[in-house]
Amino acid sequence: MYDSLGLYLEVTPGGAKLWRLKYRFAGKEKRISFGKYPETGLEKARKKRNAARELLSDDVDPSADRQASEAAKLENAANTFEAVARDWFARLMSSKAQSHRDKVIARLENDIFPWLGKRPIAAITAPEVLACLRRIEDRGAKDTAHRAKQNCSQVFNYAVACGRAQNNPTVHLGGALAPARPGHFAAVTDPADVGPLLRALESVTATFPVKCALRIAPYVFCRPGELRTMRWKDIDLDGGEWNYIPEKREGDAGAGSNPVLHLVPLATQVIAILRELHRLTGRHEYVFPGVADRKKPMSGGTVNAALRRAGYSTRAQHTGHGFRAMARTILHEGLGFAAEAIEHQLAHRVPDPLGDAYNRTKFLTVRRQMMQDWADYLDRLRKGVDDEMCADGQPA
Repeated sequence: MYDSLGLYLEVTPGGAKLWRLKYRFAGKEKRISFGKYPETGLEKARKKRNAARELLSDDVDPSADRQASEAAKLENAANTFEAVARDWFARLMSSKAQSHRDKVIARLENDIFPWLGKRPIAAITAPEVLACLRRIEDRGAKDTAHRAKQNCSQVFNYAVACGRAQNNPTVHLGGALAPARPGHFAAVTDPADVGPLLRALESVTATFPVKCALRIAPYVFCRPGELRTMRWKDIDLDGGEWNYIPEKREGDAGAGSNPVLHLVPLATQVIAILRELHRLTGRHEYVFPGVADRKKPMSGGTVNAALRRAGYSTRAQHTGHGFRAMARTILHEGLGFAAEAIEHQLAHRVPDPLGDAYNRTKFLTVRRQMMQDWADYLDRLRKGVDDEMCADGQPA
């Protein structure tokens, strides 16, 4: 059923009605479809015909133009912010600790993807990113806003490197966010205050696994997330070692490299606690399993909640993370251990020309002795033997 200027309605034997345009390009007769009738009415079909004829007047094949447009749509769909971000996450975050990976992907899924996820990454502007970060700021999560900006920057840099974007819009956001809450994690670092803290934790009401976590935390002074996700398979009780992938290691190798393990020599006190706890939780993956779901680790706020029940403000006095500052300060200033050995034990990145594999075991003899001396020292403080300390941290 012909209309005009090459437009006609084709009726199939099955009753379907399809709009088509017959035209000639480069000496050949061609056809292009404009949709079904009645979904596409006559007025709309004529508008599509006129647009196609304008392309022909510019020596452009409407059919080839449509194919190019559809290919561009498919490319944009593959290059949305979410698609690129998930590709970046799979390739470059695979060697990071699971707890850190969980935080990063949750941050993107909750605060970035709902607004930018479906946008072509090459078309995203700095104000669009800032709008997402402002939403995070407005709920009072300033630190999360800064971390989200960092993650977005990493995704954009990856997109630029892969040829999927031309620039990183977050470079224009310097100074656009309010500073994160200043200061360090609250920590007890005066030896005279350590004994009372340890005794308070010893008497706090908690389940047996949580009590064990509270006893072990000061001995090993790892990050709270690393402690709560401690796995039995990573522990060698006979060898006195715990090997795991640290949560944060700035500058670690990227995708394709072997994860860098961190070695923690276990003092005899820690081994004794773990052997006792193994009777209860040894059949589970995690040393400190969750209460509601034993297949998951205990909650991230468990240690801090116990500190608050013990009467300590986690904002002003001491946090689960504060055991690291406690050890860093007293081991060096009070017990005289070398700062390099302590930094290695804290799983801080210490540049070494021989690489991370060597760093894993560097100062190992000293660190074994240090961890045992530290545990013995804490025991004396807990018992009140060394409560009266000189300025240098030694017994009065």
